[in-house]
Amino acid sequence: MIGAGAAGMSAAIDLAQAGLKVQILEARRWIGGRMFTKHDPAINAPVELGAEFIHGRPPEIWQPLQEHKISISEVDGDNWCRESDKLQPCDFYSEVEQILDKMDDTAPDESFLDFLHRCFPDSPDERLQRKEAKQHALNYVTGFNAADPAQVSVHWLVQEMRAEEKIEGDRAFRAERGYAALVEIFREQLTRAGVDIQLSTIVENIRWSSGKVDLDGSDANGNFTLPGPKVLITVPAGLLQATSNQKGAVRFIPELPPQKHSALEKIVMGKVIRVTLVFRERFWDNLRPAPEVPKTLSDMSFLLGDNDAAWFPTWWTTMPKRLPVFVGWAPFRYAEKLSGQTESFIQQRALETLSRLLPIELPKLESLLEKIYVHDWQNDPFSRGAYSYVKVGGENCPAALGQPIENTLFFAGEATDITGNTGTVHGAIASGKRAAKEILHASPHS
Repeated sequence: MIGAGAAGMSAAIDLAQAGLKVQILEARRWIGGRMFTKHDPAINAPVELGAEFIHGRPPEIWQPLQEHKISISEVDGDNWCRESDKLQPCDFYSEVEQILDKMDDTAPDESFLDFLHRCFPDSPDERLQRKEAKQHALNYVTGFNAADPAQVSVHWLVQEMRAEEKIEGDRAFRAERGYAALVEIFREQLTRAGVDIQLSTIVENIRWSSGKVDLDGSDANGNFTLPGPKVLITVPAGLLQATSNQKGAVRFIPELPPQKHSALEKIVMGKVIRVTLVFRERFWDNLRPAPEVPKTLSDMSFLLGDNDAAWFPTWWTTMPKRLPVFVGWAPFRYAEKLSGQTESFIQQRALETLSRLLPIELPKLESLLEKIYVHDWQNDPFSRGAYSYVKVGGENCPAALGQPIENTLFFAGEATDITGNTGTVHGAIASGKRAAKEILHASPHS
């Protein structure tokens, strides 16, 4: 098995518990993939460099956490928006929902941007509130999905919304100790099931024929070849799309069939730069949105910028926990400008944006900053992006990408999810469980 992220771990647990011998080869020095939690000793709390929120109540995540009595808290607090150079409570949600509800997967597929222009065309007499709602809808689709609105499929977005409704996906939660808690549960289950995990082990070639696989790669001891009857590939789509001369790329010999390449052409790795700023104190507890407003920003949960928030348009705190932490979120074009830059550059852009959105001077912010956390997933050779979305005409491509080949090559990972939860941790886990069933069904020992 290649990859020890959410999909790989969940599949390995199911396969090993069913009696199969399983070995995981993981290129990174850690397990968890894009679940990547650090612990900050100053605030004695987790800091997520990858996935953070539990979207809704998916059983793939809730069940193991509850079985291990891990505390789960719901995101709470006030949402503030910077509109026309004024900080005020966000009040656009109902209008945005009305726009999103107009999306239809029975009509011909189109991009979200085309849908917006067709159903809600700009006009000179258009109400300002509707114009703002359209912009917020655009920002939501771009931000939540890390997607290019001119490419992302409306059909795929509708499938995603339906899947969210089944699990109360409009609610967001966090686990005590962050996603590290879930990774640790999986680690314990893998150990008990006797799964062998090899870290810092990079697979470069998959030489295969029906019923036979040879994996070529390298580890700390040099080059290796590992034979086996089947392989489950759980690497991010970005690695399957990479050219053979790029680090992290996986080359298939012989090549994958045309339907796999067609599916990969319609799947995109979204781009995100997220930055976590740890301050010495919660300075916003005493900030007021305007001098005449009696309410402070102490209960702030989300902070949304206007179009002038040129670097990090979305921010959030750790509410309901009151930690001195702000997280900045830069998706799509914002991430393109930040990816590859130095940590000091990202830090400065983040502080400048936060200073502009909040009533606080930049030198004051700089003096209060304790630490910054950032991980550039676009330039990470073993992810090549944050998480996936589907282009117009590609709604069936996750299923096609996940389809086994000759009961020999099997595929999992969030980009192969067929439940409408592409791009999520629970979607990745579900894909791993689906692939495990396929392997067990194909195995003569099952």
